[in-house]
Amino acid sequence: MACLNRTGRHKAGLTGKNSDCTCTPELVKTMEEAGSSTLLGISPIPVVVIGNGPSAICLSYLLSGYRPYFKESSIHPNPILQRKLEQNLGISILEQDLEHLSEGLEGRSHNPVAVLFDSLLRPDADFGVSMESVLTWRREPNHYIPHLVLGKGPLGGVWHSIEGSMFTLSLGDWMELPDLPFRDWMRLKRRCLRNDRAMTSDIANYYQHYARAKGLQGHFVCGTVVTSVRRVSLDSGAENQVNVSTDNPAEAQALRPSTSASLFEVSGSSRSEDGSEKAFRILAEKVVLATGTYDSPAWLGVDGEDLPFVHHTTSELERTLEERETGLNSDPVLIVGGGLTAADAIIAAHHGNASVIHVFRRGVNDPGLIFNQLPKVMYPEYHKVHQMMTQQSCTTTGPYEGYLSLPQHRVLAFTPDRKCIIEDLTSAEKRMFNVSKAFILIGSNPNLTFLPDCGRPLAINTELPVNSKRNPLDVDCYTYECVQERGLYALGPLVGDHFIRFLQGGALAVARTLHKERQDAQFQIDGQLLIS
Repeated sequence: MACLNRTGRHKAGLTGKNSDCTCTPELVKTMEEAGSSTLLGISPIPVVVIGNGPSAICLSYLLSGYRPYFKESSIHPNPILQRKLEQNLGISILEQDLEHLSEGLEGRSHNPVAVLFDSLLRPDADFGVSMESVLTWRREPNHYIPHLVLGKGPLGGVWHSIEGSMFTLSLGDWMELPDLPFRDWMRLKRRCLRNDRAMTSDIANYYQHYARAKGLQGHFVCGTVVTSVRRVSLDSGAENQVNVSTDNPAEAQALRPSTSASLFEVSGSSRSEDGSEKAFRILAEKVVLATGTYDSPAWLGVDGEDLPFVHHTTSELERTLEERETGLNSDPVLIVGGGLTAADAIIAAHHGNASVIHVFRRGVNDPGLIFNQLPKVMYPEYHKVHQMMTQQSCTTTGPYEGYLSLPQHRVLAFTPDRKCIIEDLTSAEKRMFNVSKAFILIGSNPNLTFLPDCGRPLAINTELPVNSKRNPLDVDCYTYECVQERGLYALGPLVGDHFIRFLQGGALAVARTLHKERQDAQFQIDGQLLIS
């Protein structure tokens, strides 16, 4: 995970002068018109993207007419892929058969197009090799597809809600977007990487700079909350009221939706510069879900979890430490979780002189524990936490004052008098601890409340809630279109791509699909014009 699994303090959405989210006059007009009570007089937007993080930024780049080509002078380390690329010199990757190109490739994503695009951008990255991309980029305005990107917070998504002094788990180079090297940007800013890792504040600023440098910010509307996405059918009456921008009758007929066609209605509210909110409803031909999965912290589901001293984000811990509400002589804070968010909380509590009880379900030597998968040299702070978890397992005696590690334990309940009942999973022994505050940091779930049944009908297992690890959305792996809903696409963690380097492949697949559909539609128009 590229540090995206951490939950930090969220900041308010921005649409003012200091925001990088602006709108072209045409899009502003569309948003204003969309606030009316009827949709019938409004031209549908070809593509609406929900979410404004790296997935959405990369997709906006590809929809804005930027197209990747294989550099003729490049040599890819995979000879089979090299041969395939040489067979299509001068043809954009967006016009090639992605299934054919990705066949036989292996990588750290289950999605073949994600592995393909990563291999083209960062050849042999998993082997520690730093090679130049084999792609070159051209801007071809005739391939531009109009689109609108809606986001709750600042452009860059969740990266603005993470404590800025944290370091990314992934290498800095793996956080970059196409055709703008992160290291070059860091040098311009006179910033440095530590063990090839970057601070999260640098990543957030880089994404905003990327949108400005590529001229994308006009497509982004921040401070926007989507509350509903639903299908609306076009009957014969509505059909004639949908605007079509052409003076040619034959072309207008070809472009006009048929009576059996349907569009998406996207509803919500947007925050204006003066802080007021205004409702909007817009029509879209295609909708892309790029919301990530970090809006809704996961709960244990135990008694007392809704008590006021129990929290599910680190923001309250930061406030507690800043106001010195806890110390080594007060009741400890309870931290539940065996991942990096819990580790960050332990580091913060340790530096703030707060006593900690740390509860997690795995054993300290379990290969599935993330700390056992990280190189010690690259991640010294997490190695130190793992050392604490190991050396002070079930005891407070040791070099780390005020820390108690309880591996293979689980929380059973909380009581109103600030007690926590904890069970040993190996012996079934139960113990009760006094705690000052409790922090449940066991991951997050996507917030898809704007979809019917929170998106459950779109998941691989429709009987279970959507979960990025255990039950992602069911999409075609070469188009990223939802299997159960034509015209609806999903990117990033929603389909199991958590690494920044891999979620870009989803943007490539969606962009290729949309470009191909427009080409096919244009061929149909040209054919009808010839007939007429």
